[in-house]
Amino acid sequence: MSAEKIMVVDDDLNICELLKLYLKKEEYEVVIANDGVSAVSKFKEESPSLVLLDIMLPKMDGWQVCREIRKFSSVPIIMITAKGEVFDRVLGLELGADDYIVKPFDTKEVVARIKAVLRRLAANPQDEIKEVNYDKLSINLTNYELKVNGVVVDTPPKEMELIFHLAKNPNRVFTRDQLLDEVWGFDYYGDSRTVDVHVKRLREKLEGVSDKWSLSTVWGVGYKFEVK
Repeated sequence: MSAEKIMVVDDDLNICELLKLYLKKEEYEVVIANDGVSAVSKFKEESPSLVLLDIMLPKMDGWQVCREIRKFSSVPIIMITAKGEVFDRVLGLELGADDYIVKPFDTKEVVARIKAVLRRLAANPQDEIKEVNYDKLSINLTNYELKVNGVVVDTPPKEMELIFHLAKNPNRVFTRDQLLDEVWGFDYYGDSRTVDVHVKRLREKLEGVSDKWSLSTVWGVGYKFEVK
């Protein structure tokens, strides 16, 4: 089996070399890009298993790189931000990133995050058709496709996984921590705001589509996919 390929996108050459050194020790193949434009180009050429993506990049910033990749791929993206601000983390998650790391970071932690994300991906086999259907709504996790009234709605991978998890367990209430454990994985490093961001985005897509179901808040507890 060939080694999994990690693409590191950062304009800091020292960080790139350091990450490359550690990742190669873990037997990953490593591809480097130092600006946003070459990142998108190399992604298409190299088809990496995961992307480590810095936000502050020349030519095209990390936000736009994430947007471009998400137009045609659901490969995991871990954003690297120089600031620990909630805005940066939330925006990255809204654009479809799977996780985030704040600089300065411990290289061993980065490797642990990569392993965790790839482990979650491997635990979600694609050979089983995963689909749930409700009135005017189809959620297909096999091909990561959300349809509203028969029309495909652009939806980042983690939003797809969240709505699928809720919809396949109708009327069951999940706490935010349960959703972090069951959708993001027990070793996810984020917090409960991550869930709120994704629910908010899903509501923008699903509000008012049907009176037979809804994505509901159970105040003081969490969320549920309510079927009437």
